[in-house]
Amino acid sequence: MSTVTANSGQVIQPAKKPGFFKKLGKQWQLLLMSLPMLIYVLIFNYAPMWGWITAFQDYKPKLGISGSKFVGLKNFKWLFGREDFIQSIRNTLGMSIINLVLGTVTAILLAILLNEVLHSGFKRFVQTVTYLPHFLSMVIVVGMAQNIFASNGPLNQLLMNLHLIRQPIFFLGEGKLFWWLVGVINVWKEVGWNTIIYIAAMTAIDPCLYEAASIDGAGRFSKIRYITLPGIKSTFVILLIMNIGHLMEAGFEMQYLLGSSLVQDWSQTIDIFVLKYGISKQQYGVATAAGMFKSVVAIILLFTANTLAKKLDESTLI
Repeated sequence: MSTVTANSGQVIQPAKKPGFFKKLGKQWQLLLMSLPMLIYVLIFNYAPMWGWITAFQDYKPKLGISGSKFVGLKNFKWLFGREDFIQSIRNTLGMSIINLVLGTVTAILLAILLNEVLHSGFKRFVQTVTYLPHFLSMVIVVGMAQNIFASNGPLNQLLMNLHLIRQPIFFLGEGKLFWWLVGVINVWKEVGWNTIIYIAAMTAIDPCLYEAASIDGAGRFSKIRYITLPGIKSTFVILLIMNIGHLMEAGFEMQYLLGSSLVQDWSQTIDIFVLKYGISKQQYGVATAAGMFKSVVAIILLFTANTLAKKLDESTLI
């Protein structure tokens, strides 16, 4: 700690920074407000992690955790020897990456377009129409998708009337199309909701920057490139880090409801694999091991993305 010498020769010590616990004491009201949420997280997010021990057991419900046989890494070795589990990892990552790319690009694009709209009434109307699907049940969304993408559905009829295809495309039975169908449906359902935070970030940009750019003769595209996009850069990086942490969660409801035996090799995610072996086949140790693997990989991805962002001097979560 450096010192400062006054003109009289007296040494002046700089003020000490308050300690961690002293800061906590001054903010006891905020701590009290956060206590209920902290208790909720501890009970429902951390306490169940005790069940991870069953991933290393031949777990039997009648015997419980204390009475079940310890088998070490046997469940994990069994998992990675299964072709369907490897396929579920591939499917999960494939659909997650498609959802991440399509969801991010469309959300930013829609936010930029709405930010350029001058008529406030039309802007509010578009926002309302685009984020309302977020509140629809996944069962309803899948039912609509099954009707639209059916062999005799409106999409096939439109393509045939435009003479783009000669025969109907079996969208719901083509495994190679399944990932893209999930991506398109997710974009339709969530694009409006994902746009909200980017629009909020754009409203925080100083309007003087746009005025100065107009005086300098900049057009709309130049303003978007040099003002709008840099202005939402930190928001984009934070959301990207969070989404990378969720790459192992491609979804469950849509894949489970939209999938069939024809596309099982492309539709089964890790969550469906856990349901299949944990509930249907009652192999609880195997199911726990699969869920544990997913969580550990998600944590690694999150910290890796955060570390890379920190090295690039970008905004970070931690």
